[in-house]
Amino acid sequence: MAQDARLALLVVTLPRRPLRALVLAAVVACALVLAGCSGTPGPDTAPDGGGGGRGSAAWTYRDGTGTTIRLDHRPERIVALDDVAISMVRYGLRPVGTFGRLPVAQDDRWDGLDTSGIEDVGTRSGDAGAGDGSDGIAVDRVAALHPDLIVTTIAPVDAAGTLPAGHVGTGIADAEQKRALADVAPVAEVRWGGKGADVIADVTDLVVSLGAARAVVDAAQEDFDAAAAGLEDETRDHDVRVTALYADHDGVYVGRPDDVPALQLWASHGVDLTVPGPAGYAWGVYSWPNAGKVRGDVLLLSDQGYQAGDLARQPTFADQPALVAGQVHPWTSPVMDAASQALAMRQLTDWIAASERTDG
Repeated sequence: MAQDARLALLVVTLPRRPLRALVLAAVVACALVLAGCSGTPGPDTAPDGGGGGRGSAAWTYRDGTGTTIRLDHRPERIVALDDVAISMVRYGLRPVGTFGRLPVAQDDRWDGLDTSGIEDVGTRSGDAGAGDGSDGIAVDRVAALHPDLIVTTIAPVDAAGTLPAGHVGTGIADAEQKRALADVAPVAEVRWGGKGADVIADVTDLVVSLGAARAVVDAAQEDFDAAAAGLEDETRDHDVRVTALYADHDGVYVGRPDDVPALQLWASHGVDLTVPGPAGYAWGVYSWPNAGKVRGDVLLLSDQGYQAGDLARQPTFADQPALVAGQVHPWTSPVMDAASQALAMRQLTDWIAASERTDG
């Protein structure tokens, strides 16, 4: 599985091309300090998070690379990576365009959300969204939307917090394409690494700066707190170990909780997550001859790569206790905002409650 694929997966922190081309490049990458690097509304940003638009005060934002973006008005027309665009919609904002893992109509993470007026401008894997077979965003489609701002994420490539060469964000093909996008509108990159709570705080800061109503933000935080408390109660009373993984023909990649923001978040609220034995940033990689060493009572299986039926056909994995018990659930690329994570944690709580120890 290619590094950029693994990181995108982690940026579950889960993967897309299948995740091989993403898993090690964004999917979730991270053990790094976000403090001081987070996107935070600048002093000129309207402080109440409501109203605004071109008649509002100047807008300032410091993104995850340390770059400060200054505009003479709060951005209204925004093209955003799906991971961020979904958060915007949950907080009452409406991007004009989005790009990412899949076209909107094929991405279950958009289910239940109003996507009218949001145009697909590309996918990480090329073809489906871009329309020209190229990797990443279709720049001409972005330009046709006349955006004020383009937003993506950026994930570290190691535990020291090193950012990718050229600071090319998730979903952008390369430095040349990033320059072409920057000619259309400023590009902001939200840091997608370190503690999950820090990533959520950064996303919250961004949506507030873009005009999300404080009442909506506060309600989402209350829902998150309630979901986190429920997860803590369940894990306190129900002792099962959870293993988050991606698999393909090369082997099994087990997510490392300290390096993946979503996993780190769940662990901080009591989930007993498997720490892989093999060394490596974000993932511990087990070749198929060693796949029998992968344990866990509950498997969270990336929606990229091999699925349960594929795992059952692998001689070294077919007898994995959780797989045999049917305690396997989908692990999709996480959306890191309080509202989305409240939903994810409630689902995880239900899965844990319905599971039993398997001696795995």
